[in-house]
Amino acid sequence: MIEAHNLGVTFPGGTEALKGINVTIDDGEFIAVIGLSGAGKSTFLRTLNGLVKPTTGSVRVGGVDVGSLSGKALQRFRRTVGFIFQQFNLVTRLSAIDNVLHGRIGYLPTWRGLMGLYGERDYELAAAYLDEVGLAEKKDVRVDSLSGGQQQRVAIARAMAQEPQLVLADEPMASLDPRLSDVILGLLKDYNEARGVTVLVNIHVLELARRYAQRVLAFNQGRLVFDGPVADLTEDLAEQIYAGSLEAL
Repeated sequence: MIEAHNLGVTFPGGTEALKGINVTIDDGEFIAVIGLSGAGKSTFLRTLNGLVKPTTGSVRVGGVDVGSLSGKALQRFRRTVGFIFQQFNLVTRLSAIDNVLHGRIGYLPTWRGLMGLYGERDYELAAAYLDEVGLAEKKDVRVDSLSGGQQQRVAIARAMAQEPQLVLADEPMASLDPRLSDVILGLLKDYNEARGVTVLVNIHVLELARRYAQRVLAFNQGRLVFDGPVADLTEDLAEQIYAGSLEAL
């Protein structure tokens, strides 16, 4: 599903966000991405859907060289990758179902997408995924009247509506309390297991990573410093990861 080879990203001004990342991820894996703030976790996720272009090396998703894409080719690719943001990125004045329908825009001709002319199947999918995240009764409710946890569930339903091959979640629980964090990760884990869709979640709570993930990728100062089964993430290793005392893989 994912192959990164010597992947590097340097932002204007000279900040090296990623340095020489080499990693392979198979179909159907559920992976926690951990590390301190600024370690490169979010940049790594954003290279996987083309929001950030590699400066060096390459990244391939489903056999596609993401860094080489632009224009309509990039748009077509992005519809296959669901992205769940920390701050939800919803249109708050619209209803829950209208926000979920935005996940179908990539499948519409441009003129239909601009006018919001969705088909019957689009509405059926949007309603089904709202039901899957437990918000069927909220489908016609404006998003700005929903709680934070409910808004994040709408964002998850929107990503599901894309029928993606890959789901990326960038600290989706950062603004939620611990109970709601379990709800969000439980939904993503259920989706992963039921459909075999690869899921990468940027997680800032180690206990959640241990509870839900099969595998952990740990970043420090732009380098991948740990890649292994969650069972191998001992307390000692975790301390070394966050202290920056592990050498890059």
